[in-house]
Amino acid sequence: MDNLAHSLAGAALGEAGLKKKTGLGMAALIIGANLPDIDVLGLLVNENLAWRRGWTHGPIAMLILPPLLAAALALFDHVQGKRGTRPADRLPIHRGWLLALAYVGWFSHPLLDYMNTYGIRLLMPFSERWFYGDVLFIIDLWIWIMLGLGVWLSRRRQRQGSAKAARPARLSLALSSAYILAMGLSSDAADRMTRDQANAQGLGPVTDVVASPVPLNPFRRDMVFVTSDSYGFGTLNWRPAPHIHLQDRLIKTNMDDPALAEARKDKAVADFLYWSRLPYAQVVRTPTTTTVTLADARYGGPAMRGPFVVTVKLPASAVAEQTQRGADRP
Repeated sequence: MDNLAHSLAGAALGEAGLKKKTGLGMAALIIGANLPDIDVLGLLVNENLAWRRGWTHGPIAMLILPPLLAAALALFDHVQGKRGTRPADRLPIHRGWLLALAYVGWFSHPLLDYMNTYGIRLLMPFSERWFYGDVLFIIDLWIWIMLGLGVWLSRRRQRQGSAKAARPARLSLALSSAYILAMGLSSDAADRMTRDQANAQGLGPVTDVVASPVPLNPFRRDMVFVTSDSYGFGTLNWRPAPHIHLQDRLIKTNMDDPALAEARKDKAVADFLYWSRLPYAQVVRTPTTTTVTLADARYGGPAMRGPFVVTVKLPASAVAEQTQRGADRP
């Protein structure tokens, strides 16, 4: 999910009452909720796709990052106290609760990241397997609204001296959880409907389905289904009545094309395939070059459009040599 959603989740947990457990409790929750995204530093060394949602979201980071955050916040509070700049109304630091809230914030991050189609490598570095929830679009306006309103109303009540200031934040967390559950059940139903419809249209057998939530509209899914060597595409709408439409034409993945073996030597291609869930290729050959274009069916659609498209041009001779080596193998 985006960092605003992560921050609002941490803030809502704080306003629901957790921030009262210790000084800097809100900071521990909000910073902790964003801490796994330090993997964005991979952009500085051209490792964005290879680093994203991996080590910093896994079990080793879980053991290291929250304690580091709690220690840094405790040190910050201590330094402010020494300098006389510590706010007088800040609660005393309770180291146990500070560590616990850093963990609560941290755990909220992979939980939300799991919800979308982008995926997360929860077990890195022990396993490179990606996990996907297919529940929420990566930027969900309704999550923003529910959590944002809860935080704002709770803070407003707090300023007014209300004894029930935490209630709006708690309600927003409950509503967000119910919304996420409903979206998950919707995606599961979309999966079943897609399999049935693909088989009815003679497009199966289907081995996998991805029901992708779309921006703003929780009643629609963009569907991708997988057969032995192809992808199929379609849409499902729940309103005004449940209706699914699948395109009659399947798109070949072309992932067994000999040019792919040579293309994988390019770092951008290798990183893309390391990350991609539903890769497919278009290979265009001329007498002098072979152009390989790769996309991910979750985002590129049948037209290979979108931000996740990689193209590499290869000398025709290199591809010919790779093809010959493959033909020579017994």
